[in-house]
Amino acid sequence: MRRPIASNLQSTIRDLQRRKARGRRGLALIEGVRLVEEALAAGLTFRGALVAPDLARTTRGRELVVELERHAVPVEEGSARALAEVADTEAPQGIVAVVEPRTWAADDIPLGGVRSTALVIDGVQDPGNVGTLIRTAHALGAAGTVVLRGTADTLNPKALRAAMGATFRHPVVALDDTAFIAWARRHGVTLWAAAADGVPLPRALGEGGPGQSEGPIAVIVGNEGAGIRPQLNAVSAKRVAIPLAQGAESLNVAVAAGILLFEVTRGR
Repeated sequence: MRRPIASNLQSTIRDLQRRKARGRRGLALIEGVRLVEEALAAGLTFRGALVAPDLARTTRGRELVVELERHAVPVEEGSARALAEVADTEAPQGIVAVVEPRTWAADDIPLGGVRSTALVIDGVQDPGNVGTLIRTAHALGAAGTVVLRGTADTLNPKALRAAMGATFRHPVVALDDTAFIAWARRHGVTLWAAAADGVPLPRALGEGGPGQSEGPIAVIVGNEGAGIRPQLNAVSAKRVAIPLAQGAESLNVAVAAGILLFEVTRGR
C-alpha cells in the first residue's frame, strides 16, 4: 500500500542534492519515468520513491508505480508542489527516487580482449557533458569509463539524466592520477589523448593506429576549455586531433569522444 508522505524521505532527497552527501551515504537521486524504469531494469536497489498525482494521469506512470510496489519499493505520495521543491528539473514528471548506485573498482573494467577500448574523462566540469560521455562510451561498446580529478560528479542528477541509464550498467570508476597510470600499466593499456594540436585522426589511424595495437586502448578527453592536463599528455602514447572545417573552433567534448571511440573501435 502507498503510505502518506514521510518527511524523512524528502529530507533524504534534499540531502542527496549535495555531492558530499551522495558520496558519504552511497546513494543517488533519479528523476523521471524513463530513468526510474532503467534503474528497475538494471536491478538497482531502491530506498524509496516520492510520487506526485501527475504520475497517475498516464498509463505508463500508473504501471511504473505498480512495478515499484512489486519490487517492494516504498512509494510515498506527495503534492505536485512538494515534488517540485525537491526535483532537479523545471518540469518534473511526477517521480523522484533514491537508489543505491553500483560501485565499481578499476579491475571491474573488462579489458581482457586485445580489441578492448575505454574512455577516460579528465576534468570535464559540466554534468550534462559527463553524463553524455558515459552514455556515448556505453553505446559504442567501451569496456568502461575512468573519471579523473576535476570532473563533475557522475551521480549528479543532471549527469544521470544525460546518461539515460548507461551509468547503471556501464562500469564507471573514479581514480586519481597515480592509480589511473598504475591501472593502465598493469593492463597494458595504450593511452590516446585528444588534443587540438595532435596528429590528425586519419593519419593517426593509418600510422601505428589501433589495428596495430596488441592491447586495449583508452581514449582520454579533457576539460572543455583547458583540455587534457600536461601530466596525462606526458604518459600518452599518441595525441590525436579530429580535423575540423575551416573556421570551426572546436567540438563538444562528448561529440569528440564519440568520433574517437567509433574510429578506434572500427579500426581494430
